[in-house]
Amino acid sequence: MRVFVTGASGWIGSAVVPELIGAGHQVIGLARSDTSAAALTAAGAEALRGTLDDLDVLRDAAAASDGVIHLAFKHDLAFSGGFAEATDADRRAVETFGAALAGSGRPFVIASGLVGLSPGRMATEEDGRPSESAPESLTAGRQGTAQLTLSLASSGVRSSVVRLAPTVYGEGDPGFMTALVGIARAKGVSGYVGDGSARWPGVHVLDAAHLFRLALEQAPAGSALHAVTDEGVPIREIAGVIGRHLGVPAVSVPPEKAEEHFTWLANFVATDSPASSVLTRELVGWQPAQPGLLDDLDKGHYFRAPSA
Repeated sequence: MRVFVTGASGWIGSAVVPELIGAGHQVIGLARSDTSAAALTAAGAEALRGTLDDLDVLRDAAAASDGVIHLAFKHDLAFSGGFAEATDADRRAVETFGAALAGSGRPFVIASGLVGLSPGRMATEEDGRPSESAPESLTAGRQGTAQLTLSLASSGVRSSVVRLAPTVYGEGDPGFMTALVGIARAKGVSGYVGDGSARWPGVHVLDAAHLFRLALEQAPAGSALHAVTDEGVPIREIAGVIGRHLGVPAVSVPPEKAEEHFTWLANFVATDSPASSVLTRELVGWQPAQPGLLDDLDKGHYFRAPSA
């Protein structure tokens, strides 16, 4: 297939692109900078300059492709106070892709998330489906965009959503695990909230990339897939491994002091968000092959001294 990929030079995209090329697909990646374009070219992909705001570029690229994988999101804007603007831009991009692919039967795969899907209980692929009775938390923001994507199945698009575990780990990870290690290093303790029983699902970035390819190639229209290897690792256990590697104690942080200690990570660390991928594995034959989260942490790459 000729596959158009947004976010192709990002953390997940940099694993998805070689996964696709290795399977014989031709990749066209959206690049918003010369650096991103060079990285894509070096990886064997074709670079197309543009951003998520260039809707004409997105439409034309989708129309000229055999399938689309949408990974890009304005994280820099979202984490600087512009989350609503970032989600609005994401939704406009999905609407543009949906219109370009309508009636074609071609695949359209987007990245979404699992945090908040069903707090406190095991989330499954059946959760978060479009419904008139769905709570506002699942019809707004990124969850709402995911529901929009699933609904494109009724417009002749083979749409699917890959819900990513909050921890997409591996060497080079710029996300939550790296942030937790940084906080522990700065504070001199490796913290968890309360009794540390809140659970995080995790997936290795290479396993996630493999699932995106399987979704592109074979997921039925309207499929929700879970990129989850570990269904739920207690934050207390994660803190223990971090503390052991850094030589600092793992300690409980009272809930009322979580924001002070963890800053923007506080709500994530305190939220119990276990998730299953049983239905995903049955549907597309996904078999994760990489180490689990705790085993990957124990490899030590998260604990190398920061560069000067």
